[in-house]
Amino acid sequence: AVFVISYFQAPFTDWIMFRRLWKLPFSGMGALLRKFVSNEILLGYLGEVYFYAWAKRHVKMVASPFGAIKDVTIISALTGNISTIAMCVFAAPMIGQFNFGISSNTFAWSIAFVLGTSVLFLLLRRTLFTLPANDLWFITYVHFARIFSFALLSGLLWHLILPGVSFTYWLLLATMRQLLSRLPFMPNKDVIFVSLATFFVGRDSDVVNAMALLASLTVAAHLAVGLIFGLTG
Repeated sequence: AVFVISYFQAPFTDWIMFRRLWKLPFSGMGALLRKFVSNEILLGYLGEVYFYAWAKRHVKMVASPFGAIKDVTIISALTGNISTIAMCVFAAPMIGQFNFGISSNTFAWSIAFVLGTSVLFLLLRRTLFTLPANDLWFITYVHFARIFSFALLSGLLWHLILPGVSFTYWLLLATMRQLLSRLPFMPNKDVIFVSLATFFVGRDSDVVNAMALLASLTVAAHLAVGLIFGLTG
């Protein structure tokens, strides 16, 4: 049950945002699920291209859908960067404590890169954004809620599988996963995340087995949803 909630959390929060912007009916969840699977299993941002084409055909509105999709995507990147910085700063002492082979300089440059792109977004906000300020703030709140609720759901899933594992491990793995999520053009991030967890934690660890189980479930869910909507669409 927790896995199903965590899987549908991203497209559902997308629907909440576009419901406000376009009065999108719940039937639009099908397009948002296609968008989600395309981004996750094919190529990052390919889902936005599909969703833009779908919106031009199906959503009745005065303005072009491009501006809204662009703003939602930029704010997603911005809130993801801010969340990543916060998680990295919080987890930094433990990364050094566990000696994962990550130097302090590398860690600092990683944070600087994420912070730099966030500052660039903010400096160019008047040029980049199309939507009014109240809609932009609403989208920002929804994105932050999605990021932290997904982290909590992931931690709960891992805890249900391995209740005896220290919270420190879950924090570090959640941080690693959030960092990986900031790489835009990488497909199958859950599978890559398992490979990284295997490298850092150890191949024989129960933690890695839990990661592999959830990654396999996630990829299977992507394939099932993609197959269903491919046959019906």
